[in-house]
Parts: sequence; C-alpha cells; structure tokens
Amino acid sequence: MRRIAKILVLATALVAGMGAGQAPPPRHIEFSAEDRATLDKISDYLNGTRSLQGDFVQIAPNGGMDQGKFYLVKPGKIRFEYRPPSPLLVVSDGRTVGVFNSKLKTVDRYPLSSTPLDLLLGDKIDLRKNDAILAVQHRDGNIIVEARTATKRTKANIAITFSESPLALRQWTIIDDQGLPTTVAVRNLQDGGSISDQLFVLRDAKPAVGIKSRD
Repeated sequence: MRRIAKILVLATALVAGMGAGQAPPPRHIEFSAEDRATLDKISDYLNGTRSLQGDFVQIAPNGGMDQGKFYLVKPGKIRFEYRPPSPLLVVSDGRTVGVFNSKLKTVDRYPLSSTPLDLLLGDKIDLRKNDAILAVQHRDGNIIVEARTATKRTKANIAITFSESPLALRQWTIIDDQGLPTTVAVRNLQDGGSISDQLFVLRDAKPAVGIKSRD
C-alpha cells in the first residue's frame, strides 16, 4: 500500500496540483529578439506536431523511476500507459485528465486546463504571447522553457526541455508545492500516424470520484 501511495503522488504531480484553470497573472518580462525567435520556433514545432508516440520515463524526487509508453493526438489528447508494477493509466480526452489505478479500481479526474500538459496539447500554441512563459535558456545543446502553470504563481514551477538540433521535445520537470521535482523524459519519438480515439477514453471503474480542481 505504501508503494501505491507513492505512485499516486507521482501521477498527481504529472497531471495536477497546478490550479483550477485560472489565467496566470500578467507577465512583466521583455524577451530578447533571440528568445522571441526561439519561442516562435518552438511554437511552430508544437503546432506542426499533430500526433506522436514514444516511450517515457518518470523520475521521482527520490530518484525512483517508472516507465511506459505514451500516445498523443492534438488537440488535448494524451495517454500514458505505465508498465507493471505500476498500477496507473493516465488518459486525457481533450477536456479532463483521468488517473486510473487498476489495484484500487479508482479513477480521479482533473481539468486539462489545470495541468502542465495544457502547455503542450493546445490546438494553436503561441508561447511568446503566453503569460505562463517566464524564461528561455540555452544549455548544452538544449532549449529550456521555464513556465508557471495556470495559477497566481509569480515564479516558474515547470521547465520544458527541447533538443536544439534537431528541435524535439525531450522532457519536462514539475516542481510541487514542497519544492520537489518530478521529471518526465520522452524518447523513441515517432509520428503517431492514425491513432484510435478509443485510446483516449477512460471509463470509470466505479462511481466517478468527480472532477478535482486544485487551487
């Protein structure tokens, strides 16, 4: 039971705890011409990616790892299939993100707009105009975009990393309210092609827990 509790905490860090879909406060930052060009380039990359699949590794604050496969279809749909012994399946249907626990037979749901996934899954993404974006860094051949998710935060609590050449999504790191990081790294990426909509349907295993929003 202790392991299940830890896994649930990690899954919640992956998709929730970021606010109730509130707009972030206005951003008082002037990006350089280089940073504006970088954000436009990343926006074009994300807008040009309509479907994607690959493997993921989720790294806990204590260094523990869970692995699995993910499928993405824009706008708004993603599926994380965790490998055993993890009992989790995380599915976004474009409106809500559901976390299914096969051992407890429960489903918890969160508004997609309250999760960091919303930054990557939008139909029309413009990072330069998004008040959630706070900084751009170039480090060791990577581009790191620092953002705050949709809350009243003034500091970044998520860092999204892209390889610079070729430009590709590599990982994101979420900082929880205790200051602890959870990282999700993606690899073996390939165009998703035609992915069945059924992969993004998550039915309740028992009466719905209901949509949870985190303030």
